[in-house]
Formats: sequence, structure tokens, C-alpha cells
Amino acid sequence: METVKLSNGVMMPMEGFGVFQIPKETCEQVVRDAIKTGYRLIDTASSYQNEKAVGRAIQTCGVPREEMFITTKAYIQQMGYEKTKEAFQESLNNLGLTYLDLYLIHMPFGDYYGSWRALEELYQEGKIRAIGVCNFLPDRLLDLCYNAKILPQINQIERHPHYQRSEELSLMKELNVQPEAWAPFAEGLKGMFTEPVLLEIAQKHGKTPAQVILRWNVQQGVIVIPKSVHKERMEENLDIWNFRLDKEDMERIAALDKDCPSMLDTRKISEVKRVYDYLNNPVLTSL
Repeated sequence: METVKLSNGVMMPMEGFGVFQIPKETCEQVVRDAIKTGYRLIDTASSYQNEKAVGRAIQTCGVPREEMFITTKAYIQQMGYEKTKEAFQESLNNLGLTYLDLYLIHMPFGDYYGSWRALEELYQEGKIRAIGVCNFLPDRLLDLCYNAKILPQINQIERHPHYQRSEELSLMKELNVQPEAWAPFAEGLKGMFTEPVLLEIAQKHGKTPAQVILRWNVQQGVIVIPKSVHKERMEENLDIWNFRLDKEDMERIAALDKDCPSMLDTRKISEVKRVYDYLNNPVLTSL
């Protein structure tokens, strides 16, 4: 497993395990399976409603806490200085931890500037090793960086072969903000796993399209957090460190870019309404 050094010097695994939409009833065992498989970066969020299950898995997995890298996020209703301070402590309690490795603002809505001040203070107090944002488009990321005392170390974004966001990656590199890809497979939407180009490249390297997608991300310096509840898929997703895509492979994948999100487009009014609706119906509404 390779690691990347964040702007504050903290080392972060390049591949982790996401738990979005994993029910709290099964999440504990799934996370234990993931840790046993070799994952050390675990990514959750208060809005996923499975922090307690993740915490129980961490406590009982047998891996020392210092070897783990735990991420969670504050959602829209937790924005604002005081609310985020409370949300952080609630998440910490849910996870059964004394500190977080990474804490993110989940959405660029509400009083996230007040929240960022809270994150800065918690970071300076040593309660969080790294702080960042999630789903911030370039204008909002740049504006935050211009006004923050401490720049975000991470921006977690939807990123896959159909939505490559090259200009945004260039901006993040300029700002020294590490990109992290959620939904690196776009949940298989729009024929992701049946793309002829990905199938051909996978056959060439004796790998699967999923492994090619993950390798494509990490070779461009993007952290990935794939999700699966199946042990064999967990193992498959982690088995990307013994091959490398060549220049032709990368160019062919670049041509797949549709420059359009498959999962979340916060530039659309309907999407903004949808993420707010999640507050009232988190089980039925996808983020």
C-alpha cells in the first residue's frame, strides 16, 4: 500500500474503504472484514448513520489505533461554529475514539465558514490530524482557501473515468490540496464496468475494469475509497499495487471523459434540494 504526504506532513494511505450506504446492522462485520483484508483507511460520515458500527469494528479488529486512518464528516445540519464543535464530539463518541485522522465538511452549503473555524481550532488543539472538505467545486474551494487561516488538506470529490475533472485537479495541485475520489466506479452507472476500453486494458494487464479504474486514479495522485460488502471484491479492489498503466492506457482512459457527474451535481437546483432532503429521509435518498 502506498501513502501520500499531505500538506501538513501527515501520511495518508492512497487507498481506503468507504462505508456509504452500508446498513448499520451489517457495517461492523463488513468493516472488520475490510480491515482484515488490509484496509487501514476507513471513511464514514455522520449522515451515513453507521459511525457506531464503524467504531465497534475499530475497537475489536485487533489492529493498533495508530495504524488506522479514520475519516468522518459533518453534514449540512451540523454547519456553523458551535454546531460543528458539537457534531465533532458526537462523531468522536460514536466512533469511540480520542482523536480523528481526518474530519471533513461534507457539503458546501450552510454556514461552512463557521464550521471551518471550528475545524481549524480542533486541528490546532490536536484533536484532528488533518482537515478538509468534500464536494467543493473550484470556485468554493478557491474562495475558502483565500479566506482560511489553515488551508484544507483534502478535497473529497466524485471522480471516475466518466468525470475526470482535470482542471480541478490542476487547481488542487496549485493549492496543495490532496484530491480524494469517492464513488470511483460511479456505482457502475452509465455502463462503467462494460466500457470496451476498460475491458481491453484490463485484459491486457490481467486485471479487472475495477482494478484499472482504481489504478488510473492512484497513478494520478488521487486517493481512492472504493466500497464493497463482499470479501472477494474487497481483495480485488486492494490488489492494484502490482501493475502500472502505460501512457497509451492513460490516454485511452482520458478519452472516456464525459465531463459530467454521474452521482452528484451541486450546480443543479434539483440536486441542492436533494441533498437537503437527505436530512429528512436519509435511508431512501442517495447522496
